Amino acid sequence: MAVPKRKVSKARRDKRRSSTWKLDAPALVRCPKCGEFKLAHRVCKFCGTYDGKAIIAPAD
Repeated sequence: MAVPKRKVSKARRDKRRSSTWKLDAPALVRCPKCGEFKLAHRVCKFCGTYDGKAIIAPAD
């Protein structure tokens, strides 16, 4: 069984983990009806449409 020969320092450990745990910015797309940015596959908050259909009343 493989066993580490030396303790991995906190700096080395954290350097290895730093790039893996970064959060990605959410992908924004333009609403085809009003042109505002919205999250993909969700109802537009500005005009209240999804897939070309009115789902909710638009926010004023």
